[in-house]
This record gives sequence, structure tokens and C-alpha cells, in this order.
Amino acid sequence: MIRSTSHALVAVAVLLEFPLSAQGQPEALEQRTATLDEVRSWLNLQDIAPLDRSAAEGGDADAQVRLGLSYSGGLGVGQDHAEAARWYRLAAKQGHVDAQLMLAASYASGRGVPQDQTKAVQWFRLAAEQHNAVGQYQLGRCYHAGSGVQQDHVEAARWYRLAAEQGEVDAQLQLGHFYSLGKGVPQDHEESVRWHRLAATQGHADGQLALGYAYSQGRGVRKDDAEAANWFRLAATQGNTLAQMFLGAIYMDGRGVLKDYMLAHMWLNIASANGLEEAREHRDGVESEMTRTQILRATELARACLASDYEACGPK
Repeated sequence: MIRSTSHALVAVAVLLEFPLSAQGQPEALEQRTATLDEVRSWLNLQDIAPLDRSAAEGGDADAQVRLGLSYSGGLGVGQDHAEAARWYRLAAKQGHVDAQLMLAASYASGRGVPQDQTKAVQWFRLAAEQHNAVGQYQLGRCYHAGSGVQQDHVEAARWYRLAAEQGEVDAQLQLGHFYSLGKGVPQDHEESVRWHRLAATQGHADGQLALGYAYSQGRGVRKDDAEAANWFRLAATQGNTLAQMFLGAIYMDGRGVLKDYMLAHMWLNIASANGLEEAREHRDGVESEMTRTQILRATELARACLASDYEACGPK
């Protein structure tokens, strides 16, 4: 196995700015992406400049990946996804795991090569078979969505588990969902909570949302409204709209927290502003319990919360 290059997964994050499949993509399948500016901040350009073209042309797989990365991001050269894919392919054929991931992502997105989900699966599989957690997770997503391969939730669960056991947070989240729904595995709410907790403690907002919901319902864990509120709050301050709505409802009902209509209105208003129509309906409902002064104050709190990027959102 060729060793991986230190910056390669950054390029994977850039390339994975695409839906895995145009059809049948489960809504829960979210992916982390990076903007080019973020990539520039993560990368030290001295690492790839001057470009080691002679080493790449001489067959050095790491140099080929660095050169592909340069073309992919337009770092030190003109951006050229086709040229990036060419260098990724040369390294991938040598077994370079990150090059395999990036070439797979290129095929999945149609960036630099004709879009081909089947070829994407082939390259994701080669990376996954090298015990690469990202490759295992992406292969699981392909089986989950039926993208480039026949949909198979059992096989998706198997690859999610392999990635999750290596700490891949999105795989932990998806495996938790699978156990909650009995999809590809026997339904087991306690096991669902275990995997969602692992994702939540890594800071994954959807994992925090799922764990908060488990505590609110007593599903797979002892019912605990205060603990539910804590996890919803963590997710809400990361911008998770469902968590914002649930947290607003908790303040409205006084479950696990002191009843507070202004905080309820604030969170419901924020969720509504973020596009959740159901939250707007709940916000309008709580207004019937509030004075005009309270409504104005709650609106100010919501504006301050959003303006602070969730740093100043009322009492913790």
C-alpha cells in the first residue's frame, strides 16, 4: 500500500461538493465540504511549490497526488480538473489510497472526467479495501443510495460499521440511523443510541439532534428531558434547524428547563428564519401567551443570536 499524502483528504472534501446520485439520494446523507478559500488556509503552499513535476513524471505517487491537488485547487497553476484527474489516476493505479479516493470523487462528480457512478464505486472500493475509513464510508453511501451499484442496505451497514469503528463520524451517524430504523441491521434502539452518542460527542450536529431526540422519547435510553435539552442546544447552536425547533418547544412546555416563552419564541423564530415552516407555526402559537413587549424582546434575542453566529443566544 502506498502511503497517503498529508493534504489529500482536503482535496477529497473539495471534490465531494456534489450529490452522490442524481436519483434516490437519501435526504439524511449529508457530506462535509470545503471551499477553495478554506483549502488555501489549510494548505501551506510551500508544501507544493515549486511543483515537483519531475518527481511526478518519474512515477512518485505522492508527487503525483500533490500535482493533482495543485491542478484541482488552482494552487500555483491554472485550475484544470482534467489534468488533476490524470495525475490522480497515475497515483491511484499505484495503490495510493488518497488518489483512489480523489479519482472516485472525480467520477462521482463528473469533475475532470465524464460522470460515471460505477467507476466511482470501483475506486472507492479499492480505497475501502485498504481499510481507509473515508473510502469505507463513501462505499457505504453508494450501497445506501444505490449509486453505481445495486442498492443493498445490509452491505451499506457493513461498510458504515467498518468506517464507524475507525471513528468516521458520518458513518457513526448513519449506522445509528440504520439501527433506529432496522435498515440493514436488526432494529436496536440502544445500539442506535450508542452510535449516535459517538457521533454527537465528536460534535456532529445531526448526532446531537438524534441523541437529544432519544432522550426526549426514552428510546434506547432512559427518558431525560434535561439531557434532551442539552443535546438539542448543542445542535441548535451549530445551526441545526430541527434542534432549534425542538429546543423552542422544550422552552415552550418547560420540559427539562424552566418554561420561558421568550426563549421558546427566540429558537422557534430562528428555526423559522432558517427555513423550517413548521417552526413558524409554533412560533405564532406561542405568541398568544406573550405580551407585545415580550415578543419584541424575543425578536431582538433571535437577531442577536443569528448575528453572533450562535455565540450569544440567551442563557445557556
